[in-house]
Amino acid sequence: MTDTRSAPARLRALLGSGEFIVSPGVYDGYSARLVEAAGFRSACTSGAAIANAILGVEDLGMMGLSENVNHCRHLARAISIPLTCDADNGYGNPLNVHYTVRLFEEAGVAGVNIEDQVSPKRCGHMPGKEVVSKDEMVKKIEAACLARRDDDFVIIARTDALAVEGLDATLDRIAAYVAAGADAIFPDAVKTEDQIARVVEAARGRPVSINMGFGIRARPTTPLIPLPRLKALGVRRISLPRMLPAAAIKAMREALGVMREAMESGVPADRPDLLVGIDEIWALMGFGEMQALEKRLLTVGGYEAKYKATSA
Repeated sequence: MTDTRSAPARLRALLGSGEFIVSPGVYDGYSARLVEAAGFRSACTSGAAIANAILGVEDLGMMGLSENVNHCRHLARAISIPLTCDADNGYGNPLNVHYTVRLFEEAGVAGVNIEDQVSPKRCGHMPGKEVVSKDEMVKKIEAACLARRDDDFVIIARTDALAVEGLDATLDRIAAYVAAGADAIFPDAVKTEDQIARVVEAARGRPVSINMGFGIRARPTTPLIPLPRLKALGVRRISLPRMLPAAAIKAMREALGVMREAMESGVPADRPDLLVGIDEIWALMGFGEMQALEKRLLTVGGYEAKYKATSA
């Protein structure tokens, strides 16, 4: 049966179900549809991945609010599973956060991450991060909660304080963010099981989301811990923001290398092992459903006969 609940309601139910949630990061229509087709129950975006994909620049605060929201709107519309989006630091002060949350909610996403970095922000795994005061971030969370029209819309408070202020200050911030109304806590750049356990304790029952980066490859700034162990530590969700972009880059580089060799040798390359077929692309994009809709709706001016002739 089709779940008719809103995306925020479905995500909130998922967070409250006790199920361990794995949310791969998506950045375009292909990745979003692949995540849903693979059976994952939710997806997320990474501001870094979107900035890389649509602007071709590193995540140093170059991408604007409108670029981010508009891209996320297309992603949310392409899939039926709930999508959470990276709203960076809310694009300014608490008043800016209020406006930012309104725009993301109107875009049809299920929730947003808002982080406590200063403006302009940078990728959470780069050196040189700075964070706003705890009190300012508390006001941002309050603004985000006030802004949402649907109480199910999920506000995820991300803190980058661990790399800047240390663990004790981070735990103090988490307690304050929970008191301000955050629905979930996202501590960025945690590295050890002990840190994770203490974060979960400080969150006082709020779902904790851990960034596992590449997901299937170790990285110095994110943990690579077995999922059952994370669940045992009390983690409710992990995000994999870099896994699919990294996989796509590797595959595209290999295919381009093969094509370069064919150009230099003059011998056509035949490497179906590197590429899916056009039928698979059409199926992923829902071409069959669009064909059925065409046959139902585009019957004016002899189109139906033309359609039958061209598809015969």
